[in-house]
Amino acid sequence: MPRDPHPPVTFDPDRGLAVLRTPHTTYALRVGADGSPRHLHWGAPLGLDALAGTPGAVSAAASSFETEAAADELAPETGARFGPAGLQVRFADGTRGTQWRFAGHRVTGGELRLRLADRHRPLRAELCYRVRQDTDVIERWTELTHTGAATDGAPDPVTVSRLDSASWTAPPLADYRLSHLVGGWNSEFQLQRDRLPVAETVLTSRRGLTGHHASPWLALDDGTAAEESGEVWSTALAWSGSWRVTVHRDPVGRTTWTGGFGHEGLSWSLRPGETLSTPVYAGLYTPDGFGAASRAWHAYVREHVLPEPGRDRPVLYNSWEATGFDVDEAGQIELARRAARLGAELFVLDDGWFGRRRDDRAGLGDWTPRPEAFPRGLRPLAAEVHRLGMAFGLWVEPEMVNRDSELYREHPDWVLHSPRLAATELRHQLMLNLARPEVEEWVRGTLDGLVRDHAVDWFKWDANRPFTEAGWDGHRDPDRLWIDHTRAVHRIMDRLRADHPGLRIEACAGGGGRVDLAMLARTDQAWTSDNTDPVDRIGIQHGFSQLFPAQAMAAWVTDSPTPATGRSTPLRFRFHVAMAGALGLGGDLAAWPEADLAEAAELVATYKRIRPLVQHGIQYRLAPPSAPLTAVHHASPDGTAHAVLAWRPTTVFGHPPAPLRLPSLDPAAVYREEETGLLHHGADLVHRGLPLRLPRGDHASALIELRRVDG
Repeated sequence: MPRDPHPPVTFDPDRGLAVLRTPHTTYALRVGADGSPRHLHWGAPLGLDALAGTPGAVSAAASSFETEAAADELAPETGARFGPAGLQVRFADGTRGTQWRFAGHRVTGGELRLRLADRHRPLRAELCYRVRQDTDVIERWTELTHTGAATDGAPDPVTVSRLDSASWTAPPLADYRLSHLVGGWNSEFQLQRDRLPVAETVLTSRRGLTGHHASPWLALDDGTAAEESGEVWSTALAWSGSWRVTVHRDPVGRTTWTGGFGHEGLSWSLRPGETLSTPVYAGLYTPDGFGAASRAWHAYVREHVLPEPGRDRPVLYNSWEATGFDVDEAGQIELARRAARLGAELFVLDDGWFGRRRDDRAGLGDWTPRPEAFPRGLRPLAAEVHRLGMAFGLWVEPEMVNRDSELYREHPDWVLHSPRLAATELRHQLMLNLARPEVEEWVRGTLDGLVRDHAVDWFKWDANRPFTEAGWDGHRDPDRLWIDHTRAVHRIMDRLRADHPGLRIEACAGGGGRVDLAMLARTDQAWTSDNTDPVDRIGIQHGFSQLFPAQAMAAWVTDSPTPATGRSTPLRFRFHVAMAGALGLGGDLAAWPEADLAEAAELVATYKRIRPLVQHGIQYRLAPPSAPLTAVHHASPDGTAHAVLAWRPTTVFGHPPAPLRLPSLDPAAVYREEETGLLHHGADLVHRGLPLRLPRGDHASALIELRRVDG
């Protein structure tokens, strides 16, 4: 076999030069004279000769106060480095920081490992990189090992106060702009795009969860990138607990960012022979704007993150907004029958079915059917749901406990808290410490029993509070709970899916409070927000789509007025917004008029027709939520079928929306509107736009299906 002239990973030991190639980009680094790998290039493809000839970075303000110019791949605290350190350690004698010597490398297919050894101490780091043949996403992580032994002269543990997964470096640009996601409960995934200040900008969650208020995704550009043009560098951390990313734009023109698990104030003890591994921090470069970046991320999530990307996400019905805690067998069966008539494929019994759960003050932790509500258990309900042709789902919150529960009375020590501090209750509940092996095993066994005993096909796994007063009494390394709890959640989900291959899981944390690449690696979709107001959802879904594909975005049609805002909107508008993701139904179906039920059934059938495009196609964002008319375009991979969902929340007299341009279409092709049979030349749709026939008034929307035909 001929040798690949451009293998995905090469390392030249004479030059200390490592090169990683993806289908459309090149990433390069060079081992510095001090043994620390330094960034060289991340962007458009460059040849080996060009990279080898690239001079080392020189500070424009070099002096005795500013000597380091080439950015570290993971910055330690030593040397003339004064930016944020990605690795912070302290040894038993009080010494802080590491001084590396380069100790070798290993290349295995698309994976590169650079081994660094401390010159003076028994400490080793491996900087790890992975590239794949079908994506421009680069995965990076770090493994830190205490190489001493208890018999050595240095058996003491090393204190690790920061261990980032990776540091990233942007090239010199005329200016820098930061895109990131902010929000809160009921307002997640709000896209924020601002000029990056000359400062350190910290994005973080200190809550033990990924968080509603921030997301471990960001993008950088020079301030001129648009949806379909301009260079964009973006990164996403695959972690479901507390995290921190620090972006540093220094006064002399260098911009870097470093990120990983944990937040300030935490530290972990690394004992002899022990290795601490970080989560993956993935990065992507594209020259073609924010839309191209999102589409590349979507493809990566489908191919390398989601557990079963080829399966359709079902149209679900969830009982919460109809019944709240007031659930019983007869009422749920009646709801299930109504949902089935609308075309639902999954029925989810939400909160209130277990223990003494009549409100949010009791019952969490006692995961057995409430006898007065389900005297025969859940099997009869599950059997009827299955008879109706639907899968059976169950809401659980397995990380939580109420004081008023048998579990808390038996195991108060299982709660995550510091015993010498008062424990803060949020939503009248406390959090279990899943870092404790016995608690992890109890949760796994309990959920396993629910699947086996009640024919459960789907879990909606919720988490309605963050960590507070987090402690682990008597443990020699109590801050490990911030890592180990999250990894226990991941392990439980992985084990459940392995033991029950048909089981599917929806991620939820009071809405979108725990949505990240690591959570999606073991769940089928994420509950995007508790806010189902369709006007608000347009912005929430726009932000979600920056990183995540539509098939992972749970979107419901619920009652009007919407509980979150009190806003009334037409059923058609609510459906058209929710049809841009994994469609679900909520609300009190018994109170819906017959006309609404008939329209809903038609719209569910329409969604199932376009579902292959929405869930498995390619997404193009056509206008931002701030525009008078906003829309998304879902196209089949072969370009033959298209679905455009357009929304106009408000109407302004005398200012009709302009035709909607579809820039991704082939100008030389002809397209037919499926509903009307009208033919459109591709050039017209690309340059002049698609005329929309929107209803009069506010909250107007349209679905246009197009099919490519011979010219």
